Amino acid sequence: GVLDRPDSGEIFIDGEPLVAHKDLSKFRAEKVGYVFQLHNLIPTLTALENVQIPMFETKLRARGRKEKARKLLETVGLKDRENNLPTKLSGGERQRVAVARALANDPEIILADEPTGALDSVSAKEILGLLHSIHENMGTTIIMVSHDRGVSSWADQLIHMLDGKMVRDEHIETPVANREEVNVHGGT
Repeated sequence: GVLDRPDSGEIFIDGEPLVAHKDLSKFRAEKVGYVFQLHNLIPTLTALENVQIPMFETKLRARGRKEKARKLLETVGLKDRENNLPTKLSGGERQRVAVARALANDPEIILADEPTGALDSVSAKEILGLLHSIHENMGTTIIMVSHDRGVSSWADQLIHMLDGKMVRDEHIETPVANREEVNVHGGT
């Protein structure tokens, strides 16, 4: 998650070694969005307020943050739910708010850690479709971790890990034509 520098080897982002970035905190805030298995929304803040959180480190003024957060909630299909607290949202809706929050600073990369793991299969497919749409329409790179083999049908590259080491790098020439037929389990 770009929290630490590697112990060995190198990480390149946009052809630049990560070590070239002296301030990793600033780099993360500007270049990386995060989606976690559990949405990690602040329960006392509305959907709109949760989406604005990453923007507080930017130069956007309050009105600009609010307008951008509204557009992002519309992008994830939650325009009419902006004033709801997380407890008034379904699991899938909470995860969509988390995706909107990940997009708040226009990241080049979204790191998604088991984003469907706590969802039912219908909500899981919705989140995968949303992430796929973000990749296709915004050009955002999505790096997703999952133990659900059905999730891999949405990928154009699979990196298989075992005991913390990469064991296979697989490029998918032809993605699954009809993802609706793929069984995505979700976590519930």
